[in-house]
Amino acid sequence: MRRLSALASRAEHIPNQTTPKSTIQPRIQPNSSSNFTPSISSTFTTKGNLSTLNPLSNKPIDHHYISQLLARKDWYLLLNNELKTNKFSLNPRTIVSILQNQENPLQSLLFYLWVLNINPLYAKNQSVRGVLANTLYRKGPVLLTKELIDLVRRSGCCVTEDSLCVLIGSWGRLGLAKYCARVFDQISLLGIGSSTRLYNAVIDALVKSNALDLAYLKFQQMKADRCDPDRFTYNFLIHGVCKAGVVDEGLRLVKQMQEMGYLPNVFTYTILVDGYCNAKRIKEAFNVLERMKESNVKPNDATFRSLVNGVFHNTNPLDAFKLLSDFVENERVLHVAACEAVLLCLSSNSMPEEIVLFLKKIVKRGYIPNTTTLNIVITCLLKRFDLTETCDIVDGLIARGVNLGFNTYILLVESLYKNGKLEEGNRYLNQIIKNGLLTNVISYNMIIDSFCKAGMIDKAMKTFLDMLQSRISPNLVTFNTLLSYHCKTGDMHESRELLKMLLNHGLKPDTYTFSSIIYGLCRTQQINDAFDCLHEMVDWGVHPNAITYNILIRALCIIGDISKAKALLKLMQVNGVKPDVFSFNALIGNFCRIKDVEKAQRVLVTMLTLGLTPDNFTYSAFIKMLCDLGRYKEAKELLQSMEANGCSPDSFTFNLFIDALVQSGRFVEARDMFIKYKEKGIVLKPISIL
Repeated sequence: MRRLSALASRAEHIPNQTTPKSTIQPRIQPNSSSNFTPSISSTFTTKGNLSTLNPLSNKPIDHHYISQLLARKDWYLLLNNELKTNKFSLNPRTIVSILQNQENPLQSLLFYLWVLNINPLYAKNQSVRGVLANTLYRKGPVLLTKELIDLVRRSGCCVTEDSLCVLIGSWGRLGLAKYCARVFDQISLLGIGSSTRLYNAVIDALVKSNALDLAYLKFQQMKADRCDPDRFTYNFLIHGVCKAGVVDEGLRLVKQMQEMGYLPNVFTYTILVDGYCNAKRIKEAFNVLERMKESNVKPNDATFRSLVNGVFHNTNPLDAFKLLSDFVENERVLHVAACEAVLLCLSSNSMPEEIVLFLKKIVKRGYIPNTTTLNIVITCLLKRFDLTETCDIVDGLIARGVNLGFNTYILLVESLYKNGKLEEGNRYLNQIIKNGLLTNVISYNMIIDSFCKAGMIDKAMKTFLDMLQSRISPNLVTFNTLLSYHCKTGDMHESRELLKMLLNHGLKPDTYTFSSIIYGLCRTQQINDAFDCLHEMVDWGVHPNAITYNILIRALCIIGDISKAKALLKLMQVNGVKPDVFSFNALIGNFCRIKDVEKAQRVLVTMLTLGLTPDNFTYSAFIKMLCDLGRYKEAKELLQSMEANGCSPDSFTFNLFIDALVQSGRFVEARDMFIKYKEKGIVLKPISIL
């Protein structure tokens, strides 16, 4: 096992499949890819790239080049020339791609203005407008400065009503309420007249900026500018007041809207549902849906989601479940959006019993959960509900034609393996294969990881071989998963073989790979080789992290080489790696074991100086040392101070202290502590004195 860490030197013995066997292979350098043999899939992609079939429509857009054009003063003429010479085609897909890939949002706006000048119809394309709006919001703000206006006008373009609406929308999302209002008051300088559409844009922006007073001011100005409010205007204002919790004002606006000849639509009613829920007027929120029926307005998915989320958010979860369960049961038509929203809220509130009750009701009425909802629900049940009953529920859904996704199946497999139900786990695994869900490297990696977690390494290796036979190339995650398992179990022979295969596939080991090998070497007491591996790691251009150093520090502490452990702790800081609590715990644990209070405290002080919070291991080491020294009062004070210092004691810490009390004959104190913390829900070992 000597020199297992020498990855580079070992690689020279790995045959290259593209070179005759008689040829001596050159030494593989850390960052070299010269010996990499392309896979079948990559060769196929190179030879048969579909983009060559249509050079105009499928030719990749050079976004950097477009950015360079837009950065120049003659950007408009240059873009025109690119279009005339067919460098790119003008269609919604191309426009969206260019808008999304500009680092400078100002250039996205200029490109949009140019597009509108070429073809004004693109202003009505919702995907184009939506992408521009998101770009201006995420990368903005883009302010309407004099320089920008001059730049646009010199090109022969102008700021249009369409582009101004998009800009105003981005300012609203960014909270620039006063700027919105100031620009709107000066739109005549842009040659744009007031319109209901512009008023709606600014009112919506002001509402989103939580500037309700300014929104009302603009609303009142509409009449003076001969702009009549429409349904959009009222909906924006109703949304603003309901968001602020003033639902009655929202109702007044609804009445005014009706007097203006605009009937409330589904968006109006959805806003009211949300407003009533936020005001904790839950009964009235349900009444809105009755009014919708009377008005012949059909609720949409957003209406039901607003109701369900609002009820759960503003009432006790059990009361919310009762109200919504009765609502769904009493509805003549089963609303899928309502069912999904209830299941998601129950899952987020960790209510497995209620999930089962509700699921049984709605499945009887024909509800089929989608893959995403089912995955979230099953995750909750596996954490909080009986495993056998959960599997029965899943089997019942499958029998009704529900198609489980890969992630749902793998959750079940892992839980069953973890609980020793191997036969049941294998049954669901067979379903994955039967349903054709095992199709790519990611799905194979997850199966291999499940087997490794369950200690079923033979099956993990068989799956790995099946993967190779299926012509699916393993990636670094595949090898790291298998390597990690073998290193943890100390099987360095298999680790070496996997390492050879990893290099043979042209892959470069990463921090996780090296850390796993270092762990395996430390576990098999090959400390010198572990340090060789650390040095070679740096030679490969791979940077050790805190985990890498912690493995070595802990190994040094176990063999009693404290001076070298302390030196390594200093070295990691010199190399720019910040120690974590685990880095110090190894040293603290060692000093506590030998009852060197002064040195343990000194390490603790260094740890606190770096802003690290001690965890249960840190406290437990000190508590045990103090008990071993007979300083029970100090140990108890330390235990009681844990929560105040941001660390909740766990069962191990409590059991450790109670055991120490019992062993020292402090039975009354041990009994009192046992009863006190047992009542708080802490899982404690039974003690013989009770």
